[in-house]
Amino acid sequence: MPLDQYVTLGRSGLRVSPLCLGAMTFGEDLGWGTGVEESQQIIDRYTDLGGNFIDTANFYTRSHSEKIIGDHIGRHPARRDRLVIATKFSGNLYPGDPNGGGAGRKSLIDACDNSLRRLQTDYIDLYWLHMWDVNTPIEETMGALDDLVAAGKVRYIGVSDTPAWKIVEANLIARFRGWSSFIGLQVEYSLLERTIEQELVPMADEFGLGITPWSPLKGGVLSGKYTRRNAGQHKAGRGAMVDSFLNDKTYTVIDELESIAAAHQTTVASVALAWVRAQRAVASIIIGARTLSQLDDNVRAADVDLGAEELARLSTLTKPRLGFPQSMLEMAAGIIQGGTTVNGVFAPPSEYVMPAGGRPY
Repeated sequence: MPLDQYVTLGRSGLRVSPLCLGAMTFGEDLGWGTGVEESQQIIDRYTDLGGNFIDTANFYTRSHSEKIIGDHIGRHPARRDRLVIATKFSGNLYPGDPNGGGAGRKSLIDACDNSLRRLQTDYIDLYWLHMWDVNTPIEETMGALDDLVAAGKVRYIGVSDTPAWKIVEANLIARFRGWSSFIGLQVEYSLLERTIEQELVPMADEFGLGITPWSPLKGGVLSGKYTRRNAGQHKAGRGAMVDSFLNDKTYTVIDELESIAAAHQTTVASVALAWVRAQRAVASIIIGARTLSQLDDNVRAADVDLGAEELARLSTLTKPRLGFPQSMLEMAAGIIQGGTTVNGVFAPPSEYVMPAGGRPY
């Protein structure tokens, strides 16, 4: 699947590349990241390959990420309408100002205007709520977002890092009132981070939100750089965040990734990304790249198609243990369906036996 084999994001008509270019590392303002010149080269390389989906946030590298993208658009204005530019709001850029961040109407509208200025564009294709603001009523946020859509400043809206129940509440309020609703969900998802499969993935699938996973390589743990053979020899660029996951369980996953990668003549990272791409409700994976070579390595994932047996081998290694109520519902399926096939899904027979006469005591 090349980058120009576009997919629709959720239940919308917005067509995006299967791999989204994440711009969180654009700019060195925080002491790490990618310099301006190489960031521009990464954008050029991604678009030359057919990619059209770039994701950033007002908060990334103290807003420098947005400015780098804006400067690129400014130099190549003909590309603007061919790109899907996504950015986020809620991060507070003004310490001491209680309205400098969050999802209230005042902050939200100001954040949008400032992002438009930095991005050097008249509209944002996809505007994400970066994370749920517990101090702002969700109807205020959704109403303000709809006003931005009506004003032509925003085309679509999405939501990131928010509980499933709050997302459902937000979209139902929006639909009842005729407002724009969220079409996308941005969350962490990888072979080593699958807790979203409990509530967020089924919710997104049911309500038509396209998932755009971030950190699909778990901060580089699944990049192929770390293996059982070189354990302890590489100093992680992200320190303890990476080191805490380098254990025997992770190395078992990496061993399997290496085996599958060898069979496909590709990289460990490509296989790890291909697994994420194959998961339920996933639309476009956010790939970060601090260098051109990292971008080229990650883009290879678009050409890797894993078979059902390979997907199952990987999934089994990290299958999450679902908590209540999912664990109860799995057990109850046999009681409810009695081992029958319902809509093509087989429910195992219950260990509980119905009393004689067909009625419970």
